This record gives sequence, structure tokens and C-alpha cells, in this order.
Amino acid sequence: MNQSRYLSLDVFRGMDVMLMIIVNSPGGPLNWSPLNHADWNGFTLTDLVFPTFLFVVGNAMSFSIGKYEMLGNGAVLKKIFKRTAIIFLLGYLSYWFPFFEASDAGGLMLKPVSHTRIFGVLQRIALCYGIAALVIHYWKVKGAVYFSIVALIAYRFLLSTFGDLTVEGNAVVKLDTWLVGTNHLYTGEGVPFDPEGLLSTLPAIVNVLAGYLAGRFIQQSGQNYETVAKLMMAGVVLIVISFWWDLFFPINKKLWTSPYTLLTVGIDLLVLPILIFLIDMAGKKNWTYPFEVFGRNTLFIYLFSEIFVIILWTVNVGEQSLYRWLYNSIFNPVFGDYLGSFLFAFWVMATCWLVGFVMDKKGIYVKV
Repeated sequence: MNQSRYLSLDVFRGMDVMLMIIVNSPGGPLNWSPLNHADWNGFTLTDLVFPTFLFVVGNAMSFSIGKYEMLGNGAVLKKIFKRTAIIFLLGYLSYWFPFFEASDAGGLMLKPVSHTRIFGVLQRIALCYGIAALVIHYWKVKGAVYFSIVALIAYRFLLSTFGDLTVEGNAVVKLDTWLVGTNHLYTGEGVPFDPEGLLSTLPAIVNVLAGYLAGRFIQQSGQNYETVAKLMMAGVVLIVISFWWDLFFPINKKLWTSPYTLLTVGIDLLVLPILIFLIDMAGKKNWTYPFEVFGRNTLFIYLFSEIFVIILWTVNVGEQSLYRWLYNSIFNPVFGDYLGSFLFAFWVMATCWLVGFVMDKKGIYVKV
């Protein structure tokens, strides 16, 4: 098996992180519809971002996990659990940041842990990586396929048996409420409900396993027309199945439904082979470097983007946050509602890219 990394993977990951930062940091409430999540059922470009990140995590695992296997079972487990714990902790701390807030007495007090969100984006990445790595380590390729099929079917059963498909009554929020309580849940839906809840992590693991299986297939089959064609045919089949399943089990990102998983994997299996053809086969690489910057320090840049935005919200200019002041004083008056909101997000992304660019030029690469 060819263990050399292919450039298209770094580019794919970089494109996804770039889009992730943009959709996470709009300047104002009005945004172009592709840059918003679907309200509940349905699908937008933004709904592709997170599952694609999980897909490329699995894709990268197809190169790295074989090296760890050679070190023995104990070393593999230590690596998996350590990486899972670090990423989960970083996600939790990013929600707790900046750790202090103003007290009624005028000083500073520690932000209460009792109201800190426990689940979230990095936490889901950590759990999906950890469980997928264990599945691959113990059950190999065939086990990963069987696990994926069982997980998607079982998740449908769990949602229909223990709740409904509404934001208030679904099985995901019921389990999270029982496990951690409403004070630790995301409230952006108007009620305590976490779109990165524990139960909906089950189908999300499949996105990681699919990325791993795709990576193994590419390495074994080589970067050629047949590989590209087979990946794209598999993508089309999964998209067709997802649309069929959507007729009675809706595509829903916030519940991470099984047809949503198949749809996002299917799209990724169309995009990745196109990049392989353009970059690795046709050699068209003169446009890739801006995305490579994000792809080489993915976790650090994403975490930096989260902290950067939190700081903009925390620092006040007059009676409003620096985040709002910049948008209301510069971007909105000059560019209007929709374009101003997008350009503000683009500025946040460009700032993060500049940090990544400096790190790349200095040869600094942060790995977990």
C-alpha cells in the first residue's frame, strides 16, 4: 500500500476549514441562504461543512493508523485515548473561555462551570475520531463497514422509539438532558438542545469511517481514472439512497439523521476524486497554496478562529461588543447587509489564514 500523503487531501481539508470559519462568523443577522444552516429538515452548503471535516479526519487516519499498529496494542490505545481526550478538552475549554466574567461587585469572577456547554464541535470530532479509531483497530475494514450499516439503522430505531423528530421531543435532547442537564446544552435553537449531542454522535462516526475507507481504497487502487470513477459512482449511489430514505426519515443536520450522513458522504465522494484528478493526476497545483495553509495546521487554526471570535465578542467598544462595532461601523455601512455580513466573515477567515501563513513559513505545525 502506498502510504504517501496526497496533496488533494490537504487542499480538501483546507477548503473545508476556510468555509467553516466563514459560516461560523457572519457579521450580521442577514446572510445569504447557502451560508446558513437549514432551519430544521433540509440541506444547505453550510450543512456539508462539519461532516466533511469528519470525512477528512477519517481520510487522514488511513495514512496514520497503520504506523501506530506497528507499535503494539498498548501504544495504539494510548495514542487514541490521549488524542481523544486532548481534543475534547480543547473544545470544552474554548466554550468556557475567557474563564472570567464581571461580577456584581465590579471585579472579576470565575465563569461558572455549572453553565458551560459540554458537547460541541471539537468534542464531537474527538468522540468520532476515538470511536472510529477503536473500530478500525479491532474490527478492521470489514468491521468498519458492518459498524456503519448497523449504526445508521440503529440510530433510526432509537430516534423513532424514544422520541419524535421535533427539537423539543427528540431522543438526542432527552438523553443529553438526563445525562448533563439543560444548563450544559446549546440554546441557539431557542430551547436547550445540542446539535452535537451524545446520541447523534453515533451516525457522525460513520462520516469518519467513510473517510477512512475512501482513503484506504485510494491508496490500494492508486490515483487513476478507475479510482476516480469508482469513488464518484459510490457517491452517486449514496446520494440516491439518501434521497429515497429522506421520503420517510428526513435529512436533518441538527439531528444528524442517517440519510443526512449518507448525503454528506456521497457529496464528499464526488468532490474528493475531482480534486485528486485536478491536483494529483493532472498536476494543476498553482491555485492550491491558500488552502494548503489551512490544511497543514487545521486544528490549531480552527481553535484560533473560535478564540478570536470570542475575544471580539468579549471586548466592548462603548455599549456594544467589538464584533458588533466592527460590523455596524465599517462593514455594514460600506457594503450593506448581506455583502457586509459575508465580508466580515471573510475578514475573520483571512485573519486566521494570515496566522496559518506565518506558521507555515516558519515551519510550525501543531499536531495532537
